[in-house]
Amino acid sequence: MTPELRQLRYFVAVAEEVSFTRAAARLTIAQQSLSQQITLLERMVGAKLFDRDSRGTALTEVGALFLPEARAVLSRADQAMAVVARAVRGEIGLLRMAFLATTANYLLPPVVRAVRDRFPDLELATEETTIGPLVEGVRSGRYDVAFTRPPLVDDLATRTLVREEVCAVLPEGHALADRPELTLSDLAAEPWLLTPRSSWAPWHDAYDAEFRAAGFEPKVVHRDASIQVLLGMVAAGVGVTRLARSASSLRRTGVVFVPLAGETVSTEMVWLPGNTSPVLPAVRETIAELAAASDLTAAG
Repeated sequence: MTPELRQLRYFVAVAEEVSFTRAAARLTIAQQSLSQQITLLERMVGAKLFDRDSRGTALTEVGALFLPEARAVLSRADQAMAVVARAVRGEIGLLRMAFLATTANYLLPPVVRAVRDRFPDLELATEETTIGPLVEGVRSGRYDVAFTRPPLVDDLATRTLVREEVCAVLPEGHALADRPELTLSDLAAEPWLLTPRSSWAPWHDAYDAEFRAAGFEPKVVHRDASIQVLLGMVAAGVGVTRLARSASSLRRTGVVFVPLAGETVSTEMVWLPGNTSPVLPAVRETIAELAAASDLTAAG
């Protein structure tokens, strides 16, 4: 039979106070209840733990051997409770983050920095990925939180962190490169460079609707999932594309970013509503505070 933690605490209190009366007062319990619990404990260990007579209370030899062991058990229990409390507060544990490749270059550094500063003992696992695996990873629990363009799905919770301009990306020297602003219809006659339709159907459904609203169907001459490849193809004069303003940090030469009138795009923090990670709520709040206080597109 294993003693209860309560009985061990009672035993340690009596040993330290060398008095049942003082120990009962310290524990705020009746002295009779304390005596009964110590008697039960002695029965469990099969030996007397205290000598009690008219001269007072003293540990027996067995009691003296038992005291450091009881203290060690209580200390370990207290440590376990402290660990659980810190986990509940989001201070420790493991958090798995995914970053859409097109947002990682500017978003990953400030996000990771803010979380590590706030929760230095929290273990972070980060991964850069594309939109399909990112959404599936959040749904399956592989990722606790992700940072992406709007996934345009209904089963994930989102919070907007950044909103920025969408720009036409043109080769240097293009006839429209000097314009302060363009519309999508200005680019109707251009060859287009886009991501593969298979990369994420909701996005391409939205793109199709936007091109139709601008009055044309783009002539797509090349598709690639890598934004850096698309930028390289623009710089080579193969065609044009459109990207968030922050993508300009991926290529500094050979291309020109011209704002598209009225077009913006957001970066979203995404998580599964049923995710039970104890650290997730505190981390989400930390990142939301970071986004409210700084321009994350410039913070990386």
